[in-house]
Amino acid sequence: MELYVNHPKHYVAVDCVIFGYQDDQLKLLLYPRGFEPSKGNWSLPGGFIQNDESSDEAAARILKQTTGLEEIFMEQVQVFSKPDRDPEARVISLAYYALIRIDLYDEEILKKTGAEWYPINNLPTLLFDHKDMVDKALSRLQQKAGYSLIGSELLPEMFTLIQLRKVYDAIFMREFDPGNFRKKILSLGVLERLDLKNASESKKGAFYYKVKNNVDETGKDRIVKL
Repeated sequence: MELYVNHPKHYVAVDCVIFGYQDDQLKLLLYPRGFEPSKGNWSLPGGFIQNDESSDEAAARILKQTTGLEEIFMEQVQVFSKPDRDPEARVISLAYYALIRIDLYDEEILKKTGAEWYPINNLPTLLFDHKDMVDKALSRLQQKAGYSLIGSELLPEMFTLIQLRKVYDAIFMREFDPGNFRKKILSLGVLERLDLKNASESKKGAFYYKVKNNVDETGKDRIVKL
């Protein structure tokens, strides 16, 4: 125990970069910080890791408290550990990004916390190093979306290829060629076409698709080359 006594103790936190998709835009969930320092400034949802939980468990807990949802897609981004990142104490933070469907989000939680959804390309000023966390998380999301089908976590279970392409447009902040995108996505063999059409997208209607169960995407060509 003497070895441990002779070393400094630090706080360890989790911060969650929560992405959603709405109105053809990739959005980020932010809330006004409720305590000092920087009370009232826009912040990512986060909190300290408790003695009886791992960082993944802490992130899942914070996501449940923030959104009312469970079994959310999330991945760790990286550790943020600059000594002066928090002016009150030495706090090391593990950033996670998560993808949720905004239409399933608990509106009552949003009202209670004052949280708001902001377009990723029009964010307010964020406290501490949270903007750096967002930038790193967006880069990780783009990497993930480049080699595996990612839009299904942001869309309803059934979606058209046009809807999926618009998600990719929003994630990468550029427009993909409709024909090339359709060809690439269908060549992966991960989608199942349904006998149901969305009549609002074209004169003939656009077929709905869903992601096949238990599909292994290992070794498949990249969807987007970064």
